[in-house]
Amino acid sequence: MPVPPAGDGSEYDTEEARQERYRKLGVRPESRFLNIGVDNQVTWPQEEMLVKFGQYQFVLMPKTRDHVQSIHIDLITNRLTDREAMTVINRYLSIMTWCDDQFSIAQDGWLGNPVPVAVPRRNLAFTTAQHWVFDRKIPSSEEEKRALALYREARNAQQNFMVSYAVLNFFKVIEIKHHARGEVKNWFRDHYALLKQEQNHKGIFDQFEKICGREKAHEYIYNACRIAAAHANKDSKSDPDDANELTRLHTAAEVLRIFARYFIKIELGISDVIYSGE
Repeated sequence: MPVPPAGDGSEYDTEEARQERYRKLGVRPESRFLNIGVDNQVTWPQEEMLVKFGQYQFVLMPKTRDHVQSIHIDLITNRLTDREAMTVINRYLSIMTWCDDQFSIAQDGWLGNPVPVAVPRRNLAFTTAQHWVFDRKIPSSEEEKRALALYREARNAQQNFMVSYAVLNFFKVIEIKHHARGEVKNWFRDHYALLKQEQNHKGIFDQFEKICGREKAHEYIYNACRIAAAHANKDSKSDPDDANELTRLHTAAEVLRIFARYFIKIELGISDVIYSGE
């Protein structure tokens, strides 16, 4: 008689359960998922779920000890590029924010998995020092205090994917001393070439000039960045759900961050050394 099989057949049950899970989540042989983490307080399902949103469908996964809430959208099934899919995700989060009146922020992620993959909690790097030396004073002038406050708000917004607010606050740093429209535009014009020529800035300035097109950089900064982020009239059509617009704003925010740091260090004379004694 033949020798009995070593297992009891339970391994097939595991595989069948896995395939049934994938079926419920809309996974197909050709699937290619975009996986995006979400920081939010809107209502979220307790278990992973396939959701229909207009003509699209995507998977929601809940928060766990090691993972954040997340959205997973199959680019092949939904016939979307990664940027189009990101726009759909933002549209969904905007609806949820409106309905629950709570925040929901799409974070970063990756694409390419054949199945939806839970997004790990963000574990951002930070700097420590064995011998930490600090010697700073509270700035004496109101301009200096406001500049540092606006810069911190802008960096926080930039880090947390609220890029329109980052663009606006970096610009407001410059407006502390240069108030009128013509004056502030001329300040950007006069300092643009100087900051661009620094070696570590070249890449981001090249990207920025591509999105400027034929418009002069200082005009673009005012019209398509400052005005677009601050207003919503017929001439300012910035849509922070649109993934292409978000890419544009992220590029602009990084350029404006360089300008804001230069302004604070040179025009306000504030050192960025934590033991400078100021």
